Amino acid sequence: MALEKPPHTRKQKIAALADQCVQCGLCLPTCPTYGLDGNEAESPRGRIAIAAALARGDAEPTAALRIHLDHCLGCLNCQRVCPANVKYDELLVETRALIGPAPERPRALLAMLRQPTLLRLASRLADATGLQRWKSRLADRLPANSAWRAALETWPDTDDGVLAAAAKTNDAGQGTVAIFPGCVASVEDEAAERAAIVLLQAAGYRVARLPAFCCGAMDLHGGDMSTADRLAERVRESWKQSGADQLITVTPGCLGTLRRALPDVAVTDPVALLAGRIDRLTFRPLERRVALHLPCTQLNVARSESDLQKLLAKVPSLDVAVVPRPPHCCGAAGVHMLEFPERAARLRDGVLGQITTLAPQQLLSSNIGCRLHLSAGMDEQGRHWPHLHPLTLLAQQLEVSP
Repeated sequence: MALEKPPHTRKQKIAALADQCVQCGLCLPTCPTYGLDGNEAESPRGRIAIAAALARGDAEPTAALRIHLDHCLGCLNCQRVCPANVKYDELLVETRALIGPAPERPRALLAMLRQPTLLRLASRLADATGLQRWKSRLADRLPANSAWRAALETWPDTDDGVLAAAAKTNDAGQGTVAIFPGCVASVEDEAAERAAIVLLQAAGYRVARLPAFCCGAMDLHGGDMSTADRLAERVRESWKQSGADQLITVTPGCLGTLRRALPDVAVTDPVALLAGRIDRLTFRPLERRVALHLPCTQLNVARSESDLQKLLAKVPSLDVAVVPRPPHCCGAAGVHMLEFPERAARLRDGVLGQITTLAPQQLLSSNIGCRLHLSAGMDEQGRHWPHLHPLTLLAQQLEVSP
């Protein structure tokens, strides 16, 4: 297990990372929270200045100061445009570890979300009690900024649909891929996991499945480094037992944390592997206009947006319209939508407005958190676009050889 860094070492690292920032301000137009507030403390360079002050002992982590760090979505739009190549993701993780988790963090709710078994049980109970018919009345009884209310409002309405039977693996020996199910995604995006397996097998890969558990992303980004390190060790142990050549996950929100746990392993988005063997895949036509929402993690961590668009372009008659940016983030951002629901809703409204201009029949997004968050906003606004993971749509249209 990775050892916790001594505080002085962490402070030195934060100070060194902060020193790389030249304060040019090119990140400001891409920062969703700066766009919300127009406040320098809610911008990347403002947060870098706060981190540096904390590391050097020039400031204390008061509630008024740390709230600006807690508001950060970790979208990494700033890192992608930074001319000085500031490692903002690392700086944010180290600074949050330095000050520790927020006192108001919804620990009980997050504990449930980390446990796929509990989450699946809750899902079955919700179905058995007809939660969808009365969840809005229950939510109205909870405080407006309650994390539990936000979780209830994002509870999914329907399954993602039925897939074709798994294809036979072509060209055995062409590589084994391990798929990491995650926690929330393993339950609420199970159809996407099955879709990835179907598509990868059709492309000639053997697929192994790791156990379903949390990768530690919630804790890593929440400042609980000891729990994140423990879960990272579990990732390493599961990977060793898989015997695979590469690791994938259907939700790009896990990619950065998996790469941190396995720095010497090829950890990637399955769409990148599928795009590399696109000539092996054939799809049935589908006359449908879809809005393609590209999550921040797909753009800035996986960087697989072009591969995804290439795959969708292989579906004859499918009309794909990419949701414009800005807004630069829908506000889901892991557990941000639970911890700061009012701010997350403001960001979401901007994205839903952009989707509306596209007049789609369906919404595609590869991040389950984004889809659930956007779906809650659709319910609120009376919009009814069915939503899917793009891999689910591709698997549904896959031509399977007899």
